[in-house]
Amino acid sequence: MWFLYLLSWIALLVQISFVTVSLAAGLYYIAELVEEYTVLSKKIIWWMTIITLGIYLGFFLFEDLPTTMVVCGLLAQVAHLLILKTFPYVALSSPSFIVAVFLLLVNHYFAFQYFNSIYHSFSEVMAYFTLCLWLVPFALFVSLSANENVLPTLAETRPLLGGDNDVVSHYFSSRNKKYGLLTFFNYAKDSILPQRSKKTF
Repeated sequence: MWFLYLLSWIALLVQISFVTVSLAAGLYYIAELVEEYTVLSKKIIWWMTIITLGIYLGFFLFEDLPTTMVVCGLLAQVAHLLILKTFPYVALSSPSFIVAVFLLLVNHYFAFQYFNSIYHSFSEVMAYFTLCLWLVPFALFVSLSANENVLPTLAETRPLLGGDNDVVSHYFSSRNKKYGLLTFFNYAKDSILPQRSKKTF
């Protein structure tokens, strides 16, 4: 009995590592696609937001969800549409981004409170969280890599225009520095995964 129990824990660890690697590879691929096709990404995220708005209207018409939860979700989708106005340039300090994050947290609170007090099946709860709370913010998070200056991973240690630098030379010197999610994944890939040496014949 104990041997099979031990094997089940080892199998669980192997499965978790497979899921983690698959998720990282999927995120890397999606971040690459978003960086390459920003206009198409904006259209897809816009349609996802509109569909989520429709889902919230369906909740308002056909379900007995609390009005505060539905209104908070509708306002969050409006904030997502405001973020898309400047896509792919998303400023983390913009009011629409801050409001969207705040509404995401508040909507999670309302959802946890509601689903804790009224029983729904696990699939219904996951449908709400996946389609209404996580889909559009996750798409916006992955698309942050399309903007080179959104998620800074390297800090400026000197003034931007100091010494002999002018605006043009500074632009061309900092143009190759990328700060996005894709850069983070490339760094992780280079530092964690082993490098293959190419054979010359």
